[in-house]
Amino acid sequence: MAGPAFNRDFTPDYGAVVELSPLVRRVVAKNPNPFTFTGTGVYLVGRGDVAVIDPGPTLDEHLDAIEGALGEGEKITKILVTHTHTDHTAGVAKLVARTGAATYGFGPHGPVPDKDPMDAVSFDEYFTAEEKADFEKQWADTPDELKREGPDVDFQPDVVVGDGDEINGEGWTIDVVHTPGHTSNHICFGLRDEKVLFTGDHVMGWATSVISPPDGDLFDYMNSLAKLLERDDVRYWPTHGTSIEDPQTYVQSFIDHRNGREAQIVKALEAGPSTIKDIVPPMYEAVDKRLWRAAANSVYSHLLALLKQGRVAVSGTTEADGSPMISSTWALT
Repeated sequence: MAGPAFNRDFTPDYGAVVELSPLVRRVVAKNPNPFTFTGTGVYLVGRGDVAVIDPGPTLDEHLDAIEGALGEGEKITKILVTHTHTDHTAGVAKLVARTGAATYGFGPHGPVPDKDPMDAVSFDEYFTAEEKADFEKQWADTPDELKREGPDVDFQPDVVVGDGDEINGEGWTIDVVHTPGHTSNHICFGLRDEKVLFTGDHVMGWATSVISPPDGDLFDYMNSLAKLLERDDVRYWPTHGTSIEDPQTYVQSFIDHRNGREAQIVKALEAGPSTIKDIVPPMYEAVDKRLWRAAANSVYSHLLALLKQGRVAVSGTTEADGSPMISSTWALT
């Protein structure tokens, strides 16, 4: 299935400050992995009175680089958070302690299940012995603070902001755009002065977003994509990867891609009842197999949406109340 025109041609100079525009600088954290691509891109907005968007991991050398990006007399006064995943927010507390900046966000993380749904499905049998050995070595070499990227349930913003709110600094204005889907509290930040949008994980140039129920919701995600089509931003700056040019065309390709994934799922079920574990490998054969468990969550979100529409039914393994699980069996109605 043809999908969005991803741009994976991005090799950051970790820790270096890159001047992107008169009002925007970026520092990329050295936390690359299958979920973060080449690492977390941290944006500094403004001159003098500076806002930091998504501080990233707790690595001290990374936080040093953020502060080192400041010029003489400049001060970080605001920390803006697109959403509460640790590759975006783990470093917030340390940066607040260093700078005294106030934090801004939509609110705390949404519901987190007692058990991670991704732990309920495994694709280990698809990995070769060589791949397993390579991945185990990469894991062993990963700093402990980077080994688990997931919900940050501790973050509470000092200033709660919602759709349509403004955040103002010296010489710049940011509009808040609520874009739930990847998480329920995801927001994008529109820099009005340059007509650019900082899209967090809602729209990325290197891959599509993972939608992980219960906090992630496909209906919300699709509505949030459609919402961006109504804007006239000239460029997107996502947290992972490089800029997105011609953003409206790109967003439409994401909508088309998700509709295509839905069609693939329906086609797979036309052959008879099936499980997500069986649906994912042929659908995502061109994707890094380490991402298949995350892909299973996205397929799960599609099936939950189809269930709401009455187009599929669930059987087999379910919760005690009969509600579906990621390990359930699914069939067309």
